[in-house]
Amino acid sequence: MTDVKKWITAAGLLMLPLSAQAASPITGRWITQSKDGVVEVYPCGENICGKLSKFLVSPPAGPGAKDINNPDKALRSRTILGMNVLTGFKAAGDEWKGQIYDPKSGKTYRSIVYKGKSGNLVVKGCIGPFCQAQTWTPAR
Repeated sequence: MTDVKKWITAAGLLMLPLSAQAASPITGRWITQSKDGVVEVYPCGENICGKLSKFLVSPPAGPGAKDINNPDKALRSRTILGMNVLTGFKAAGDEWKGQIYDPKSGKTYRSIVYKGKSGNLVVKGCIGPFCQAQTWTPAR
């Protein structure tokens, strides 16, 4: 084997672990674990975002429900439907890292998202080192 072939083979072997660590695509439409809404995950600039695209269970205030629990008073009049709940997600190894907003509590959490082995989306909201996971299923 020539030196060039050896170098190409070695370079190819070095790249294998990198491709195995790449984050799986998470774009698409996902039903939340509570089955009360559908989140559409899509590219937004260089990041990935996710907006609440459909209510499966109408909120108590109806389909025009506002973001009344937001700590920023200026944002409390915005409609929840169509609002980004996942923002700033970037690939980090085999996961995506960004922020998740919970309109029910008005709180934003550090978040980790990845595609599970079953094809579902695992969505974690984190405070410090502690995370709580949900499983979102593909919307058909």
